[in-house]
Amino acid sequence: MIKIKGVNLGGWLVLEKWMSPHLFDGVPSDDEYYLAQDLPTAVYETRIKMHRAEFITEADFITIANRGFNTVRIPVPYFIFGDRPPFVGCIQELDNAFAWAEAYGLKILIDLHTVPGSQNGFDNGGISGVCTWAQQPQEVDFALSVLQRLAKRYGNRSGLLGIEVLNEPATATMFQSMSTRYKAREPELAEKSKPITLDFLYDFYLRAYNRLREDLPVDKAIYFHDGFEFDAWQDFFATNSFENVVLDTHQYLMMAELSGTPQTVANYVRVMQDFGKKIAAVAQEVPVVTGEFSLFNSYTAGIDTKGGVNPTQEKMVGTVNRRDDAQLVKAYQELWRAQVNAWNNGSGYFFWTYKLNIDTINEPAWYGWDSWSASRALDQHWIDPQDL
Repeated sequence: MIKIKGVNLGGWLVLEKWMSPHLFDGVPSDDEYYLAQDLPTAVYETRIKMHRAEFITEADFITIANRGFNTVRIPVPYFIFGDRPPFVGCIQELDNAFAWAEAYGLKILIDLHTVPGSQNGFDNGGISGVCTWAQQPQEVDFALSVLQRLAKRYGNRSGLLGIEVLNEPATATMFQSMSTRYKAREPELAEKSKPITLDFLYDFYLRAYNRLREDLPVDKAIYFHDGFEFDAWQDFFATNSFENVVLDTHQYLMMAELSGTPQTVANYVRVMQDFGKKIAAVAQEVPVVTGEFSLFNSYTAGIDTKGGVNPTQEKMVGTVNRRDDAQLVKAYQELWRAQVNAWNNGSGYFFWTYKLNIDTINEPAWYGWDSWSASRALDQHWIDPQDL
């Protein structure tokens, strides 16, 4: 199997405010759930359609392929088919992406990134501070129907690598860690919020696998996120009979910071090398991919970001220690190589993300945040193009 060298098309079909903050100008929304409420319908629809048309185009697929990536992971929302008003569907955009990918030799991993009521309460789950999806059986069934419709539509496309059944369900530890970062705008919507249990995930993943395999050929993989509990999955795969499944783990330097890792390149490298050993062990049972990682960290941002609190959430207080260009190139290249070497103990990786709409020059609060962008990192040689 060829190693995956992938990049996420984050912020395109699933909005995250920090990735395109000016898309939220003039309204208090922190996520697309409220953006659709806070803007007049015609204005919301126009903003969304213009963003989707301009943020990712055919030219991006040409560039992604030419730079050495071989796969894109595309986050999609639960309303992709346009059947959950007031949200605007985006199935045409995904159709376009398949045509582009197949024309330029790329594969696509479709990633169901949001579900009604959210599976994590993060901004990337569609509605911040709310995590009630798993408590709503009808919405669990709806998510399964979305997955099956995606399989029917794309299962026989040559550009399809596979389908990821659910992005970042927040089990207890991560749910507790993020509960203070993402607050519900309407507390009553969050009254029944709970972390996702592993027992629920085991059951949902089995149901999703069986539904998908009705329409998804066995040469197309089914991906399961680890729910931020990487050590909890070996028995699941050992005791169930699956064909062509992959375990997805997301590993960020900011997560290491939250766990107390000192903010130095050497310490970041050590943590990622240690995790690479864990990947190698689990990969004996099931293929493992690192579906999200980045170069972002507090050392190169020059200030303690409290594990990645972004400027739309909180203004960091203190002096920013700006590194010179040579220091940044050295640090980022070392972090890139250490992480990729770790992820290649498994089946490969997807960098988060391909591009951002932020201005680090005229809006200095964003200094260091462009390290989330593969396109900017390559342009500035933070990633050595030869490494791809």
